[in-house]
Amino acid sequence: MNPVSRRNAVRLVFLAAATPLTTSMSFAAEMPLAIKGYDPVAYFTDGKPMAGRTDIEHEWNGHRYRFTVAEHRELFKVDPAHYAPQFGNYCAMALSMSLLVVADPENWLIDDGKLYVFGKPAPAGPALFQKDLAANISKANHNRSLLPKL
Repeated sequence: MNPVSRRNAVRLVFLAAATPLTTSMSFAAEMPLAIKGYDPVAYFTDGKPMAGRTDIEHEWNGHRYRFTVAEHRELFKVDPAHYAPQFGNYCAMALSMSLLVVADPENWLIDDGKLYVFGKPAPAGPALFQKDLAANISKANHNRSLLPKL
């Protein structure tokens, strides 16, 4: 066995220190799941919430979106801002009141071609939001700064 000379050992230490560490993609944290895995396009095309499939996903704006069929994924890719919920994973009504509440995708509303999701069913959530729709949308948009940054 050939022992490593002191000079070569020092060189190896400096070489190792100068080499940047790389991390494997498998160790990277996954992007958060958007709207609990529901297909955002299904609200528009099927008129109802539908759970997406794990094998049909697309990453956009810091989230993973799931879809029921590949065609929905392709529609989303073309215009994600149209199909994505206006306030991400958060309740539009709560945000209009300066609160953060994770939405339940089963409680939803489409108005003016935009999807809103809510934390509670009627009489709260969508029904309450619609009572003063323009004002609630304005308040929720004003409170966007409360939404977590990715």
